[in-house]
Amino acid sequence: MTVTFSLTVIMCVLLFLMIWSAAFFLPWKKLMDFFPEDIKEKAIDHMPPFKSAPVIGWICMILCMLGFLGVIVYGGWDGVQRNYTFGQFLVRFLVILFGVKAFDIIGLDYILITKTHFFQHYLPETEGCEGYHNFGFNRKEQIRQIIMLPFAAVLTAWICSLF
Repeated sequence: MTVTFSLTVIMCVLLFLMIWSAAFFLPWKKLMDFFPEDIKEKAIDHMPPFKSAPVIGWICMILCMLGFLGVIVYGGWDGVQRNYTFGQFLVRFLVILFGVKAFDIIGLDYILITKTHFFQHYLPETEGCEGYHNFGFNRKEQIRQIIMLPFAAVLTAWICSLF
């Protein structure tokens, strides 16, 4: 279980780095879809802090995505080395995926958006927006993802158990 919890923490760190790099380096219009409407309206025309920032942002995003893939591959490889059964793989991937989802909801949505001024620091034009106090603004998307996570865990566990 130590490996599973370590992989979960690594995924959470990668998710935070991905959000940070998107907020600072990459004024990506699609990122605004993750924010409440009033924040989205004020930040939609936000410019990068310097000319090459979007390139750095995309590099960081790609490295984080590769890190996500690496965590899943390592989790599978380690399980194969330990002769995990389908059930053991399933538990590992459920713990990782739901651990990251809990971090997303509690750490990012609740604490980072509603309790700190993290995004206002990088998007100063959004200071004072009511959306920063609206926890649960993306409830439907979160529920959809929570419903999909067990299926992703089953699929990943099944693939790993084939080896």
